[in-house]
Amino acid sequence: MRYQSRRCAHVGPKVNGAVHERFAVRMVWKQLAREVGQAVERYIASMRSRHSMPGTLVPSWAVPFKPGLLAVAVLAGCASGPSTTPVSTPVSEAQPATPEVAAEALTEQRFAQWVAAFRTSARAAGIDDATLDVTLNNVQLHHRAVVADRAQPEFTRTFWEYLDGVITERRVSNGQQKLLELRDQADAVNARYGLPGPVLMAVWGIESNFGGNYGNVPVFDALTTLGFEGRREAWAKTELMAALKIVQRGDIDPGRMVGSWAGAMGQTQFMPTSYLAYAVDADGDGRRDIWGSMPDVLASTANFLARSGWRAEEPWGVEVQLPASFDPARADQAVRQASVQWAEEGVRTMDGSALPAMADAMVLQPAGARGPAFLVGRNYRALLRYNNSMSYALTVGLLSQRIAGGPPVQGAWPRDLRALTRGEMIALQTALNQRGFDSGAPDGQMGPATRGALRAFQRSAGLPADGFPTEELLRLLQTP
Repeated sequence: MRYQSRRCAHVGPKVNGAVHERFAVRMVWKQLAREVGQAVERYIASMRSRHSMPGTLVPSWAVPFKPGLLAVAVLAGCASGPSTTPVSTPVSEAQPATPEVAAEALTEQRFAQWVAAFRTSARAAGIDDATLDVTLNNVQLHHRAVVADRAQPEFTRTFWEYLDGVITERRVSNGQQKLLELRDQADAVNARYGLPGPVLMAVWGIESNFGGNYGNVPVFDALTTLGFEGRREAWAKTELMAALKIVQRGDIDPGRMVGSWAGAMGQTQFMPTSYLAYAVDADGDGRRDIWGSMPDVLASTANFLARSGWRAEEPWGVEVQLPASFDPARADQAVRQASVQWAEEGVRTMDGSALPAMADAMVLQPAGARGPAFLVGRNYRALLRYNNSMSYALTVGLLSQRIAGGPPVQGAWPRDLRALTRGEMIALQTALNQRGFDSGAPDGQMGPATRGALRAFQRSAGLPADGFPTEELLRLLQTP
């Protein structure tokens, strides 16, 4: 087996000395699975013929020598140095499979069946065999994608902690430098789509650190895994079908089609369906390359935002001062009006100048009544279409402001407060429900129903109804 000498230098450092066989099997199998697949199949077939009685059905997991042990044989060869002599495996007495090994083998088998079934449906939908072969023949179950997709972290960060981590002086400086380097391309995109260069730099900087890290997970591994896992199967199948169409039309070599564990791709992290809808061939080479062509990256991102409602005549938003009489309950996405009307209520910019024209603006207080306030409009909501998170959309706007030479947030954050843990959020929701303020089923997430219920409780207690969860409010709710 000639792959011995090629792999030893890589495998050796990862398995030093006498390592538990199970760990060695797992590590080496992950590295060599693609390469030794055919050899494994031939070996299993031969072992079944040796260890089964005529007319007896032997389940795949009961084969005494597991596929992973073939990789262990490779490891043994590595320990003795390169050899041109084929590795032979002595026949030994069958060892019972552990429940863990059996479960893993069954999972892999079910994954292969899911991929085969999807392949049939994709072929029926018009995907040719050549595309299916190059994309699905070697897909692998990506366990990290399942873990990440199901993750519900107990501890979270406040918005200002998130902001501190994203809008660093280095990222601002890098964004300004990138904008200088790409000025001609950014100006051309702005002229066509109405997206300012600083906004595009902010999206690019947050999504992939200006192309420095846009993920290394094969998109087809990620999406087949999420489809097989089942929690979002219909969504994953839709994205997977879109990814197949991208390859079939020749936009990108499937080997370069890498991204995040969730299947987001390229320097500004498009999902495959978004790619099909919004990606642009700006450099005229006949391909929409959001991995390697900066004209395509910038134009595609701008096209997405423009078609999501971005208005060239409006800013993303502006930090504002609120009058002392302002009702925090009005800082809500349901309360929208022209910036002229907000000005009539006493809302002002931080330097006292006139509010920018925004036809459908709302007030945001991401840290509640004690923190800074922002007036945002349709462009903020376009950013939400890109990533449906208040923290994300507001951070893009604030980073673009810094890249354009504007000031940081001037209002003070309530840094004495901390974010509630998921367990505390569930306790808060439970207490709200028990008191008759319907927050829905407790799930630890701060959604519109929970915010509305919390505001109703605050009003009943004579408190500012900002809907911002704190330890103090949780104690009040739990006090008889």
